Amino acid sequence: MRINWGKGIVIAIILFIGFILYFVISMSTDEKFSHDLVTEKYYEKELKYQERIDASKNAQDLGEKVAIEKTADGLVIRFPKIFKEKTVKGKVFLYRPSNKQLDFEISFSKTNNYLLVPDQSLLGGRWNISIEIEYQKKSYLFTEEILYE
Repeated sequence: MRINWGKGIVIAIILFIGFILYFVISMSTDEKFSHDLVTEKYYEKELKYQERIDASKNAQDLGEKVAIEKTADGLVIRFPKIFKEKTVKGKVFLYRPSNKQLDFEISFSKTNNYLLVPDQSLLGGRWNISIEIEYQKKSYLFTEEILYE
């Protein structure tokens, strides 16, 4: 059987389509390519995004940042000195980009000038920390990305 130009082009197109189909099927069924959304309710979070921008600006206007340091007991989060009163409420959200089962949130009503996140709660790797503080009817948002080892 002799292969001419027409048959060669048809064979090349069929091989190319076969490769693309193999690639699509293997990518959609393989577990290592399975990725979750950052958040399940992304549309609701998008609607409240301006509030987050305002809270971040309030935090920048303070001039003093939240200090995050690793100790033997875990991760110590030290709040700015302006938050001395006991009327400070907020939450710390620790987001693990590689595994959403490791994400967790800690609510607090501040009595000390720091918050301790126990070492057992954190695995080594990258963490995105988001600290939301409500103080005198004003919101503050501090975000930080750390590499916990």
